[in-house]
Amino acid sequence: MSKEVRRGFVPTDERDFNSGNLEKLRKASEEVYFLLNHGYPVKSVTTFIGNHYLLSERQRMALARTVSAEEKIQLRKQKELSDADLAGETLYIDGFNTVITLEIAFSDSMLFACMDGTIRDLAGLRGTYRLVDKTDTAIQAISETLTELKIKKAVFYLDAPVSNSGRLKARIAEILESAPFETEILVENAVDYLLKQKSPVVTADAIILDECKNWYNLTRKVIDTHIGRYAYLCLHEKTP
Repeated sequence: MSKEVRRGFVPTDERDFNSGNLEKLRKASEEVYFLLNHGYPVKSVTTFIGNHYLLSERQRMALARTVSAEEKIQLRKQKELSDADLAGETLYIDGFNTVITLEIAFSDSMLFACMDGTIRDLAGLRGTYRLVDKTDTAIQAISETLTELKIKKAVFYLDAPVSNSGRLKARIAEILESAPFETEILVENAVDYLLKQKSPVVTADAIILDECKNWYNLTRKVIDTHIGRYAYLCLHEKTP
């Protein structure tokens, strides 16, 4: 774990998301936004627009993850909690979703500011995860931020089918051992299903955000507090 790793860095991104391609992607995102608002499913829309603009797989993924229909944007924003809402609360955290995005942030790799206010990346687990040199930094930053928010308890959910979920559980437990809030770390098979029923949740997963009662944008808070102004990529003028 001592070797330095840039989580989320893919060499072809320097080409796919350079200034010229960003201009093309912003035009594409406007068309995706329009079609989503007219009820077309995101997968069909990004395939259609991606074919029209001859986009790479990661460019298409960026459109799918950053652009949302206006109805969904407003729904998510209505359910978003503020810092002041969290004192004394138990937070239910999508562990891999949160930790990996922060590992990417501390690696100074590519992150997107999305239309619903979330921060998302293009990393895909595909059942495989390993701890990197930024893992401890990410967990420690989460701990410090949750302490500032004066929460009562943090419950981390980790996906059981993902490799090294047990090792990440151990690292979270060790780093948060002396935290001034309670900690519980659960390794489960159906994390998305479980989080949809909890409140408040921490995730950038759109499916969970649409179905949960309310949520908190912890990833953005941690980045704002511990890194400051981040060079997020924005693919649409409506991006917060």
